[in-house]
Amino acid sequence: MPLAIPATAGHGMRDFRIDRMWDNEERAVPVPVHLHEALDGLVLNPALPADLVGRLLRYRRGLGHVAKRSDLTEDLIAEIIDADWFWLVHSLALNSSLPDTFRMRLARHPHPLVRTAVVVGSDDGTPREVFELLIDDPDPTVRGYLAESGHVPEDLRAALAADPDPKIRATLAQWWTDAPEQVRRTLLTDPVPDVRAAACSTYYARLPHPVPPPDLVPALLADPVTRAGAIRHAALDHATAAQLAQDPAPDVRKQVAAHPQLPPELRDTLAADPNASVRVVIFGRADTPEPLRAAIHAGIQALSAQPDTLQGLDADDPARKRNLDNYTARIELRYLKLDWVTADPLSHVDSPYPCFRASAAACASLPPDVVTRLLNDVDIDVVTTMVRHAPHLVDLATAERVARQFRPDRPTAWHPADDFTFPPDVLRRFAVDPDPGMRRLAPRDPELPAALAQKLATDPDHSVRHAVANHRNLPTPALIGLLSDENESVAHAAAGSPYLPTEQMERLLALADL
Repeated sequence: MPLAIPATAGHGMRDFRIDRMWDNEERAVPVPVHLHEALDGLVLNPALPADLVGRLLRYRRGLGHVAKRSDLTEDLIAEIIDADWFWLVHSLALNSSLPDTFRMRLARHPHPLVRTAVVVGSDDGTPREVFELLIDDPDPTVRGYLAESGHVPEDLRAALAADPDPKIRATLAQWWTDAPEQVRRTLLTDPVPDVRAAACSTYYARLPHPVPPPDLVPALLADPVTRAGAIRHAALDHATAAQLAQDPAPDVRKQVAAHPQLPPELRDTLAADPNASVRVVIFGRADTPEPLRAAIHAGIQALSAQPDTLQGLDADDPARKRNLDNYTARIELRYLKLDWVTADPLSHVDSPYPCFRASAAACASLPPDVVTRLLNDVDIDVVTTMVRHAPHLVDLATAERVARQFRPDRPTAWHPADDFTFPPDVLRRFAVDPDPGMRRLAPRDPELPAALAQKLATDPDHSVRHAVANHRNLPTPALIGLLSDENESVAHAAAGSPYLPTEQMERLLALADL
């Protein structure tokens, strides 16, 4: 039967708390508090039967996920394309598992965002014919994503250096930093400043940084939009270095501050630069005298004691900009990693600067006693750096201590337990730990006893309930109970569990009138 998607599909679903409903056997069954989130989780469930996948295609809110499933049958794919509902087809075009015949078909789709999605969903195995269809696409958005993609054959991608739209050329310059020399030369000499800036930028460019042809460096230094990016490739005499050290652009002064040929007197001048990030660069130089380094560190640390006064100020307010620059410098100093310190770690393991000790901890071959010292450092960044580089030398007690101390001050998906496998008996002890951060680790035990899993499923901390929601030993009644959890992320995780009974999957679809 052809896919028919009613305009009201997925709307009017009960997204409020209903404590109970009754099935035909007169048994009380929880109803999801967050039905939308539960359905979103069900869309991602790897154990979802094919016939239920077909029913979920009619769920408007979850289309972006269901059409990206790797287990879509060719019949379902054809049905989606023939139905031609935009967001469903767009999501399908993003599916990296899409068979090439369908990818070719979508590359001819009349809507440019679908064709763009084909580019985004491509990989190294995508046939050249797909890119040949799109390389001269009339829509600049499609060509822009082609310029970003490393999957496009080199000769086709190089043609974009002559694209009539300067935004496309700038995108190509920004993303293709290791392009063939002729392409880089073309972009570095482009008549549009934004294109030249992207081709020689220290900020936009993805690694590796672009290397300009040597004969272009003098002109790039003379050009304000490429000056900062060209400095690292220039041989600096004293006069040129002195001129650049007085450049009004902080980005230029930062690059001068990092140059290995910077004269000592200019280094000392830049150590007092009004921009704090420039001073951080001088702090991190190998040739900076220790008294000067200490003074810079103290000055930057003093900035951290000042309150941020960013709210209530206009974007162009000098006070806002100064505070934002100071905040950036504090972050740069906090997480500065120095290759020259890593190359000579033993000289810096007792440094007063945490970033130096963390750089030393990044060395792959430290003596065991030094590893132990760094694992006991007062700075958690030093400790976690050491854990990541020598997990085989971390004893059980230290691993637990680090896991307890780990409270990142910036978003991260990494946890120390990712690099250290706690034995089952320890993980089971964590299941009843007072700290929810430790209880979250307990489901990492694949053989966690059902009684402990069930206890975690009723934990007062929602992150713990989330962690156990897809555990294979979680009793089925407890898993079903999590479908109606008051926290939407828990309901999402429970519905995505491959151990969810099929009848519960069907119940969710029935509640949504799917």
